[in-house]
Amino acid sequence: MKLIFATKNKGKVVEMEQILGGLDIEFLGMEAAGVEGEPVEDGATFEDNARKKALWCMEKTGQWCFADDSGICIDALGSRPGIHTRRWAGIERDEDIRAYTLKQLEGVPFEKRTAQFISVVALVAPDGREWIFKGVVPGKVPLEPRGSNILPQLPYDPIFIPDESGGRTFAEMTDREKNAISHRGRAFAKLKEFLGTIS
Repeated sequence: MKLIFATKNKGKVVEMEQILGGLDIEFLGMEAAGVEGEPVEDGATFEDNARKKALWCMEKTGQWCFADDSGICIDALGSRPGIHTRRWAGIERDEDIRAYTLKQLEGVPFEKRTAQFISVVALVAPDGREWIFKGVVPGKVPLEPRGSNILPQLPYDPIFIPDESGGRTFAEMTDREKNAISHRGRAFAKLKEFLGTIS
């Protein structure tokens, strides 16, 4: 069985390979699968965008496809950036996105910098059947970035402290530790359990 991950985000592809390994399935990112173009992410929710990306990829390839849409929702900012997490700063460099986010929280004390990371994964079969898997992890935004375990295109890892991490940011954890409790880790674990029943 071949399964295409509808993303060009290299960091997400690495996480997918770490979490979904061990199944008798060939996993490919869009670049490795030779899928050109980008789906339009104009949905109103994480689920909308995940479905749009997975369906777009399936229609382009005729293969089983899945996609995730994820983001950080910061309470002090009215749940922003939410579905606009990657693009809300209007800039591309990971360091600049972190700096912009922390700038928006200037003056907010640590105890009020609560947030949650959400990931929704949509799986689509060639016959049009769909499944949705969701992962959520609550935490806080620190006053400054911490940690060096940073994958490309995942700019928020040094500025998110999961409640279950003992005070460490995602970027201060090993890959195994992060994947065990992260929003994407939880959603992908549900996907992996399901795929194990059909592969």
